[in-house]
Amino acid sequence: MRKISEKAAAMAALGPLFACPVCRQPLAVDGLSLVCENQHRFDLAKKGTVNFLNKPVATEYLAPMLAARRRMLDAGFFKPFLDAIEAQLTAADRFLDIGCGEGTPTAYLTASGATGVGFDISAPAIQLAGGLTTPAIFCVADLARLPFLAGSFSVIVDLFSPGAYAEFDRVLAPGGRLFKVIPASDYLRELRVGLYRDTDKATYSNAEVKERFIVHYPQTTVQHIAYDFPLTKAQFADLMAMTPLTWQAPAERRAAMLEQPPASIHVGVELLQVNNCEK
Repeated sequence: MRKISEKAAAMAALGPLFACPVCRQPLAVDGLSLVCENQHRFDLAKKGTVNFLNKPVATEYLAPMLAARRRMLDAGFFKPFLDAIEAQLTAADRFLDIGCGEGTPTAYLTASGATGVGFDISAPAIQLAGGLTTPAIFCVADLARLPFLAGSFSVIVDLFSPGAYAEFDRVLAPGGRLFKVIPASDYLRELRVGLYRDTDKATYSNAEVKERFIVHYPQTTVQHIAYDFPLTKAQFADLMAMTPLTWQAPAERRAAMLEQPPASIHVGVELLQVNNCEK
């Protein structure tokens, strides 16, 4: 069976999940398309993904950056905090990966047996995600207007992506769980110092993002996860390509670091977790 047919069958097996982004009515699988009662139709692409945007969105997340990200994630760059989340998922869960990029974390988390759905506003990212061998479903969508019915997910996973907490609350089932990973002050500290020393970009604080999240979800627990990830020279080049932190750095400092990269990079994050989310 072709991948497009496999994904259409998988979407149908999930039952009511998708909401039409035009009229908000439920979408049902009709052949190789999703169709609502008002006949708004969204066709699956060859790789079984679906685009819910009415026009393309310009994004910096293009193929070379996404390919570098995949190589780094395949090497285990995010593994410690993904493992912390995956250990808490079960086969009974259906999770939504917010801003899933090229899909590697989404696919990784389905090892728990949970059903995974990932979306991103970047069409090139979802095109790459569609090439993965995984039961996860991928779509192009807007965080501010998620194409899912209310209460569709038992878990939301947000890795370094912006939060739209009203939409999170809408699509999360009563008693659902939420995992949000944000950078700690020492995240990629070697890059910050090497590229931005003597500027205000050499330091970072997640206080504003963290405070906003905790105000919305007062029952949040916080787990700090930190490790040093060893790098080859090629992996450091991939890290530079995938990390928005580096994109506006002075060219001469980028070149110097690429020529003599650090032996490892520090990864410090905070895992914000909410159990039994209340509406």
